Amino acid sequence: MTDDLFAAMDASADVTRPLAVRMRPSSIDEVLGQSRVLGEGSPLRRLANPASKGSLTAPSSVILFGPPGVGKTTLAYIVAKQSGRVFEELSAVTSGVKDVRDVLKRAHERLVSEGRETVLFIDEVHRFSKSQQDALLPSVENRDVTFIAATTENPSFSVIKPLLSRSVVVKLESLEPEDLKTLIGRAVASEQGLDGEVEITDEATDEIVRMAGGDARKTLTILEAAAGALTGDKKQERGAKRPVITPDVVSKVMDVATVRYDKDGDDHYDVISAFIKSMRGSDPDATMHYLARMLRAGEDPRFIARRIMIAASEEVGMAAPQVLQVTVAAAQAVAMIGMPEARIILAEAALAVATAPKSNASYNAINAALADVDAGLIGQVPLHLRNAPTALMKSWGNHEGYRYAHDWPGAVAPQQYMPDELQGREYYHPNDRGYEHEIKPRLEKIRHILHEDDSGDGSVKQGRVSG
Repeated sequence: MTDDLFAAMDASADVTRPLAVRMRPSSIDEVLGQSRVLGEGSPLRRLANPASKGSLTAPSSVILFGPPGVGKTTLAYIVAKQSGRVFEELSAVTSGVKDVRDVLKRAHERLVSEGRETVLFIDEVHRFSKSQQDALLPSVENRDVTFIAATTENPSFSVIKPLLSRSVVVKLESLEPEDLKTLIGRAVASEQGLDGEVEITDEATDEIVRMAGGDARKTLTILEAAAGALTGDKKQERGAKRPVITPDVVSKVMDVATVRYDKDGDDHYDVISAFIKSMRGSDPDATMHYLARMLRAGEDPRFIARRIMIAASEEVGMAAPQVLQVTVAAAQAVAMIGMPEARIILAEAALAVATAPKSNASYNAINAALADVDAGLIGQVPLHLRNAPTALMKSWGNHEGYRYAHDWPGAVAPQQYMPDELQGREYYHPNDRGYEHEIKPRLEKIRHILHEDDSGDGSVKQGRVSG
């Protein structure tokens, strides 16, 4: 796609286009939720400046890393439009090495004959093979193109090192609830959006925001479906009472919105949710059913493997810690082998999670600890636990009185580990299932020993202290 894309994308008043397209921002200042990476002097803002053309100080390669629906494609388009560059787009799903070379050839000829620079945008770059990414290197190195890529996967693992080293990685975040509420308000009122044809209650807005999960595109898709359910996609007569979107309307259209949002037409979000809940609920048969549906729908097996790994920690945890090892090995095997044989590996890993004893104690423990940290309950590290590599630091009392655990019976030394402000706080509470059945009584004994010396006077009641 070249300049023709600008005309197509700028036809925002065309009501036949999806709401998410009609409401696409046309400048960086209109982009919501990414102020951290779009400030003055940021790589994207510098690239969007017309003066960046021909500049040797502006970045020539940017990788946009973030979840779906945060504006990766939009930002690439805005950079090209505002700076006056030509916009070319390739999808890593459908393009091969020949497509890449053809675009790069056009960009080079355009630069030489017309002096016009090109933004080459590649969506889902993590799906590009090594040879496809290698084909980009000379043109990126020579600045024949301004290369902008988008990925939902960590570029450290999905982009080859030579290309990564030549790129600025910009991490985009899911939109905050307030950003999504602003977006909904804009869409309801804007002429390019719903043009005031409907009203929406605060409760319905909150429901859409909750369902969207930080995804701007999904937010607008749900809003459009809810408005369509009330208006029948017909223009309201002037002066007529405007219908109101309520939480009930949002709930009724949610299934439609989810299906429309899914790129393959399958009910992606409900199926993956049911898959996870079936593993959590120890139903191996339902687990296999939802796994089969995802595989038949063409879901990325690596995505499924990641969800299984997460479930191994969140749902099984310390009740059967070896299950995480199984799922990690499965994810590595899936990446090496691919489909269709990967289905067998995924099935084994999912069944390992589904049939294992369950505990969310690890999940609860880290969430509780994070909640305390977020609330400002941090405190100072006790002196005897601090590092003391210099004489000055030793004079401060660092490390003094520290008890080396291995010098004590059972390798458990009675001493304070928590900061004073958090003394007595307990985050991990094992249950009586699986391996945690053994951990629970042992942990009770350990905690009793650890707190034997809560006086803080450093006195030694048994064993010896190692300096």
